Amino acid sequence: MSQCRDVSVIIAAFTEQRWDHMVRAIASARAQTLQPREVIVCIDHNDALLARMCEHTAGLTDVKVVENPWPRGVSGARNAGIAAARGAVCAFLDDDAEAAPDWLENLVASYVDPDVLGVGGGIEPAWHDVRPDWFPEEFDWVVGCSYKGLPAQQAAIRNLIGANMSFRRDVLVAVGGFRNDIGRVGEFPPVGCEDTALCIRARQQWPSGRFVYEPRARVRHSVPRSRACWSYFLLRCYGEGASKAHLARLFGFADSLSVERTYVTRTLPAGLARSLSDSLRLRRVTAVSRGAAIVAGLGSAAAGFIVAATGRPLPPVTPAALEVSS
Repeated sequence: MSQCRDVSVIIAAFTEQRWDHMVRAIASARAQTLQPREVIVCIDHNDALLARMCEHTAGLTDVKVVENPWPRGVSGARNAGIAAARGAVCAFLDDDAEAAPDWLENLVASYVDPDVLGVGGGIEPAWHDVRPDWFPEEFDWVVGCSYKGLPAQQAAIRNLIGANMSFRRDVLVAVGGFRNDIGRVGEFPPVGCEDTALCIRARQQWPSGRFVYEPRARVRHSVPRSRACWSYFLLRCYGEGASKAHLARLFGFADSLSVERTYVTRTLPAGLARSLSDSLRLRRVTAVSRGAAIVAGLGSAAAGFIVAATGRPLPPVTPAALEVSS
């Protein structure tokens, strides 16, 4: 494996409600200082959106629109993009995210190291309204963004985050793509962590391989008003706990919960201590509410983990039926 500057950008989409965001996401991917070989828009079981996107991209020779032939969900849509991709690197951008102009330039720089399997970047929340005072930065992963506790500079990490990640295409093909039985499709609890599962499987296949977090490779991720409330916060935490329980049963506790142990024992206590200190020093009610959110979020995630951990057995890990173009 070597440095790669040949990149296919893959954007999965499922609803016309994000149309304006999708248009901006595609435009940002095409306006890079390092031009991608192609931008692939993967439509997830939505005929109206498929027709509208094909009309919108007609005449754009660098944009390809494909359908998800697998069961509905983000994993199948991304796999459709991988199957159609021709680049040596597949970079994934959410349909409601916008990439900075030098996003790809910063992502691919780390591939000079042959042991690098994938690279992810910083994800900044773009709140539709102002950021809620009670929302702790340690929980920005709830809205799909980088959170307080991630490295401030380039560093090796266990897994990448879906809104801003890239992989060598050979790695994706070798592990069979994303698991089609993992990925949010609207069920409760929402079983996510498909990106984490893929990274774990890749590291198990290449023990000397690394995933790199490069915060300079930046995107802005839309956060609608519906996600800036307590109900979404608690349900998302519950779903994350359930997802981690599924991963632990699939891959074992050591690989699945290594990052979470540090997060729970270091990151969250530091955030709680900071909230308490601010409440005493500055006498701000918002600092108390952030501390309460940390406690409530951890409790909700723990409840989701416990409930899911005692559920029915899961099928063994098997590669997806991923056919790729040559």
